[in-house]
Amino acid sequence: MTLSSNFKDLLSEGVRTCWRSPANIALIKYWGKKGHQLPANPSLSFALTEAYTITRVEAKLNAAGDGPRVSFTFEGERNQPFALKIEEFLKELLPHLDYLPYVSLTIESGNSFPHSAGIASSASAMSALALTLICIEQQLLDIRMDDETFYRKASNIARLGSGSACRSVYGGYTVWGKHPDIAESSDNYAVPIDFTPGNLFENIKDTILLVDQEPKKVSSRAGQQLMNYHPFAKARFEQAVTNLSKLKKSLIENDWDTFASVTENEALSLHAMMMTSSPGYILMRPNTLNIVEHIDKKRKQNHIKVCYTLDAGPNIHLLYPEEETEKALQLIAELKQYCSGGMMIHDKIGSGPENKHCK
Repeated sequence: MTLSSNFKDLLSEGVRTCWRSPANIALIKYWGKKGHQLPANPSLSFALTEAYTITRVEAKLNAAGDGPRVSFTFEGERNQPFALKIEEFLKELLPHLDYLPYVSLTIESGNSFPHSAGIASSASAMSALALTLICIEQQLLDIRMDDETFYRKASNIARLGSGSACRSVYGGYTVWGKHPDIAESSDNYAVPIDFTPGNLFENIKDTILLVDQEPKKVSSRAGQQLMNYHPFAKARFEQAVTNLSKLKKSLIENDWDTFASVTENEALSLHAMMMTSSPGYILMRPNTLNIVEHIDKKRKQNHIKVCYTLDAGPNIHLLYPEEETEKALQLIAELKQYCSGGMMIHDKIGSGPENKHCK
């Protein structure tokens, strides 16, 4: 790449951008890889609103061309494990972003929720970073992309940092992984769903019950690698394909009972894969199970439209339609006793990332 005078002039002043990108909660779980950071099965998620990462990036000229050079802080402090992950991610992006060798990047990031507690923090963090990098590319190289091209490119490179991050560059419901029932679905990037959900699911709410806020003992990346030789892997991947078809049908037909059944089946299957790995491990905690049992008991008694899911961690996501909020909040008040410090995050389906003004 030849450095133009305009490129140098822009970088001498510093190019800045800032994005807020949400975590997402997978209903159909991605668990297992093939090829280079590609999913072994398709997944379906929705973006959250209150659980997000804000990432600010400033790019300046590194004329030596041996970059990218990186200065990284997380929530105001230098974080070496994060910094190493960011540097590894940026090296992966050298074939995709020609300008990277010629920049020094100052990256500041922070979450609205506890990191590494099973709320897809890597998804929001890596998607926010991917969006800033594509935004900087447009400014430096004077590239104009339509929205579809912009977000697909961001989704594709976010995937290289964290698989589920590719779903967080969109709002609403998103699918990642090739599936016969989803038009234009791909293993390389996520796509918004190609259908309109029923009214029960348009404004679905998610109260995240924080059972344990400590970092996970086994990372999602390490857990996914254990699927390579898992005796039940093939059956699990087939199950996910079937469940996605069932879930799509339930969303279109406004069928809460099927939605709840499939969503909970996926959550329990995910944790079953962890427990039956070699070595096996358990991320759920006693209060995770107490919450599950309490939910099951109360909805049978009171006929509440609620269901639960879990990511790769101990915390419960309690899902319910907006119209069910009053009843759900009564149940949530009872479940508070099982949360660490009574902590929870009241969230809902969100509209996706935002390009924020850098301060």
